[in-house]
Amino acid sequence: MSVSRETEPPAGAEVLFGDQWDRAQRYAELLSTWGVDRGMIGPREVPRLWERHLLNCAVVVPRLPRSATVADVGTGAGLPGLVWAIARPDIAMTLVEPLLRRVSFLEEVVADLGLTNVEIARSRAEDHPGRYDVVTARAVAALDKLTTWCWPLVAPGGVLLAMKGRSAPEEVEAARPLLDRLGVTDVRIASYGELAVPTTVVEISR
Repeated sequence: MSVSRETEPPAGAEVLFGDQWDRAQRYAELLSTWGVDRGMIGPREVPRLWERHLLNCAVVVPRLPRSATVADVGTGAGLPGLVWAIARPDIAMTLVEPLLRRVSFLEEVVADLGLTNVEIARSRAEDHPGRYDVVTARAVAALDKLTTWCWPLVAPGGVLLAMKGRSAPEEVEAARPLLDRLGVTDVRIASYGELAVPTTVVEISR
């Protein structure tokens, strides 16, 4: 089976990317080739790359404010950061990633895709000095630890969008003592998309 066949997007996926559809397809191709070769994703992820990864991220795009500054903490292969940056050229995306091999991969992908709205910061979240309208992370850490790292990066009036799975309610409860100490009062669990498994996001507003 060819790589292009393995990564064929499901019907209707192009709606989420509009006139950036060609870039989205190219990113999928790079993930399934360079990404596998560099250890960014496992080879077993390739057949489910669209449903489990790209669309899982893309369905959250409508939640992003226009022209927002966004940071993706621990972005890895660029999920969700590069997906969001492709789908929304109006946002300014910063990919925060401490590991050099991942940063090198991201730099090559951004150059290949010709993205002008992406910056890459080789840094841990707790060492990164920026403040953003939206801070996000996907599959990085439990919510309490993630909030400790990310909350200082959220600008006044901004929001932390923590992409989680079915354990989101339990993680919110476990993080309650920390959230109380931070003075957080606006926490909600939202679902996005009409996928087989909708994307669950814990939204913590400052």
